Amino acid sequence: MSISEAYVRDLFKHLEDGDGAAFFDRVDDNVDWTVEGSHPLAGHYRSKADFIAGTFAKLAKVLPRGAQLVVQNLLVKDDWAVVELRSLATARNGFRFDNHYCWLVHFNGEFIDRVRAYLDSAMVVRLFAENPID
Repeated sequence: MSISEAYVRDLFKHLEDGDGAAFFDRVDDNVDWTVEGSHPLAGHYRSKADFIAGTFAKLAKVLPRGAQLVVQNLLVKDDWAVVELRSLATARNGFRFDNHYCWLVHFNGEFIDRVRAYLDSAMVVRLFAENPID
């Protein structure tokens, strides 16, 4: 079954609206999610809970209004979507976290079961260096 562009847009609209719970309702509990790079959010997460704890929960500690993600571009083919996102967030210390992301997203039916995410590693390192969480 192929996923439609409209479905992917509607799903990612939840992230744009700050409703992470509605977005993550469509992520498989056993998602295989890799965040590329060498920074505090990088890693290979083998569950939704681990991914949220390793990324979104950490970001919530330094970005008072969340990541504020906006979809810039979207390509959909069969069970895959390539989603380009931009963060419009500002950190606790006022640092403008203007990061850009590219997520390669695989769907199993209506659920995301695999993701490979690319982002500006240096910007993430700076974010956490200027806004320590430990």
